[in-house]
Amino acid sequence: MTGAEPVPQSEQHVARNRAYWERLAPDMGEHGDQLAHGRQRWAEPAPVWGDWSVPESELRLLPDDLDGQDVVELGCGTAYISAWLARRGARPVGLDFASHQLRLAARLQREHDLAFPLVLADAQRPSLSGRRFDLVISEYGLMGCDPRLWMPQAARLLRPGGRLLVLGATPLSTLCTPTASRAGDRLVRDYFGMYDVHLVDDVTVEFSVPHGVWIRLLRENGFEVEDLVEIRAPEDAHSPWPLVSLDWARRWPSEEVWKAIRR
Repeated sequence: MTGAEPVPQSEQHVARNRAYWERLAPDMGEHGDQLAHGRQRWAEPAPVWGDWSVPESELRLLPDDLDGQDVVELGCGTAYISAWLARRGARPVGLDFASHQLRLAARLQREHDLAFPLVLADAQRPSLSGRRFDLVISEYGLMGCDPRLWMPQAARLLRPGGRLLVLGATPLSTLCTPTASRAGDRLVRDYFGMYDVHLVDDVTVEFSVPHGVWIRLLRENGFEVEDLVEIRAPEDAHSPWPLVSLDWARRWPSEEVWKAIRR
């Protein structure tokens, strides 16, 4: 696990979100069993995506050929996505701003005898050289990062023609979720002006923006939108996370994936 000199942060959400993730105990946390979830994901024979574990064979998010591809996973957590990609021949780097998460990732690397670099850094200011990667990927790892800050960095990290793949919660699920509650069937937030929000508690900050804002930010940072995949939970799916019920996720998309190409 490597790290750079700490960079002064002016955004309060960075310190708040980092403190939340750092205080999670190794085995138990407010989002469930972090180590057990990481072990389960590391052991998957093929990638499964999001809270509803939708198979890659159904969503087809990844490039067909990953052999020799340089990949960085932003907000990697226990780095199971990087592990999947390494087994497919990619050269991944896992990046996270919480040392606790990277310690779990390193532990799982040892358990599976699979090594790749782990970098302690903020995705909004990654300590990595530019034009180095063919794929920037994240599953929920950027929800706590300001897209006005992380998106220019993702563009900087990618080579021309490189791909961006980001999975997170939909604006619709945010609009229907009161703080510290589950999503209902009514809008409880304003759509216009939505940006930084509190969902789980009054400690962490997440970012949820309308689709129009997403498209403008992508274009302003040199990306061409390739696809927007709105995920429907399978009929028999189970999620360990409490914010959205299966019935909700069968009726409306609770998760989405933005796919874009660096011009």
